[in-house]
Amino acid sequence: MQKTQKSKNKNNIKKSHLLLLGSLLIFIGIMTFSWRYLVKMKEEVFSDMKIAMSDVDVNEEIIHDVPIVEQLNEEEKVEEEPKQYYIDYDKYLGVLEIPKIGLKRGFYNSDYNNLDLNVCMVKGSSLPDVNMGNLILISHSGNGYGAYFAYLYRLDIGDDAYVTYNKQRYNYRIVNIYTVPKKGVVSIVRNFSKTTLTLITCTKNDDTTQTVYIAELV
Repeated sequence: MQKTQKSKNKNNIKKSHLLLLGSLLIFIGIMTFSWRYLVKMKEEVFSDMKIAMSDVDVNEEIIHDVPIVEQLNEEEKVEEEPKQYYIDYDKYLGVLEIPKIGLKRGFYNSDYNNLDLNVCMVKGSSLPDVNMGNLILISHSGNGYGAYFAYLYRLDIGDDAYVTYNKQRYNYRIVNIYTVPKKGVVSIVRNFSKTTLTLITCTKNDDTTQTVYIAELV
């Protein structure tokens, strides 16, 4: 009788230990899932904050002198529709619009001329009011933050692009689309008797080339 009681006590202790172990494993699983969720939420919040803070953060690196291929050397990601945020376009030097792909984004010629925050104007570009000049804009493709040229691949010859500068809206039309290898420089093929807008980004699904879009003032 005494042995039976001891056996029952041992079984009860064993069950208690198993129950405690199971509860601990469940707790660890819940904490792991919660941690991953919190990390994801943190990344989204900081991404949104980066957009909101882009008007005041002047400590970002200026990329004027960086070769275009280094600025655009990134891996294409799975395509997603970009989030929409309120943007005060009056703060920009100019604004690029391409209705066909729903793009409207400003660019600077100052400390904010940063590829990670905005569409970037390449050093040596001419503004739209310069006759026979060439405004060269670059941006990331893919679907990460700052990938404002993610949908340029949908454009065709004949599509329109607009640049608003100094309270005037300039209408450009795409006349040529071509790719170039990533070699540190980009050769721009254009008619020097035309006022031109050039857009450059990484080629969709190709890590070795960049695509150049040549548009002329209508």
